[in-house]
Amino acid sequence: MKNKTTYHTYDHGHSLLGEIICHFPYAVFSVAFSLIILSFTSWISLGSIQVMQVKKGAHMLFHAFHFMHIVFAATGATLTFFRFSNNVVKGIIVSALTTTVFCTLSDSILPYIGGKILGVNMHLHLCFLTELQNVLPFLFIGLVNGYVLSRHHSLEQTRYSVSSHFVHIFISSLASSFFLIANGLTDWYHSMGMVFLFLIIAVVVPCTLSDVVIPMSFAVTGKKSAKH
Repeated sequence: MKNKTTYHTYDHGHSLLGEIICHFPYAVFSVAFSLIILSFTSWISLGSIQVMQVKKGAHMLFHAFHFMHIVFAATGATLTFFRFSNNVVKGIIVSALTTTVFCTLSDSILPYIGGKILGVNMHLHLCFLTELQNVLPFLFIGLVNGYVLSRHHSLEQTRYSVSSHFVHIFISSLASSFFLIANGLTDWYHSMGMVFLFLIIAVVVPCTLSDVVIPMSFAVTGKKSAKH
């Protein structure tokens, strides 16, 4: 009977730069689609003269997409880890921490920095600190979902990885976009070019690290240490 790891024939020996380049097209298209959706939501809200109403709506949408992002990120990190290691405890810990750090970085911290660079008096909102009771269910389901998928045949895993990565980045870019509006950048369309660039940076690096680089590195390192 073949070992579980014998079907990993594809090459994951890329550098961080190589992985970023590989995932860059996903980021470009997902951010472009997210800006289209953002434009429609902004157009619908043009009838509102209350900036606070616009921010409140964007705040709600940010949370919806941020929580969905946590599910996808936790699923992707867990699935990647268990492709290379069977250490359940380590896999759950690495995937949970990876999701926590990089979802916060992608959806909140980097958009906050982008808004500040554009001269907006941004408010930094971190759900993992202020709304843990809402975050934990999504994180838990994402971890369980990734573990269940890791028990499937490698072909099914590959199909999921290819189809879900675009959705993962798309959801992340929407969360980042609505964070900008909810926390001060209500007239984002006047700086659409810079917003486009900031969002690509905000999603491509954290999502690549979260989905591939970090969980794979910890899984492979653990196996190498065990051999020695």
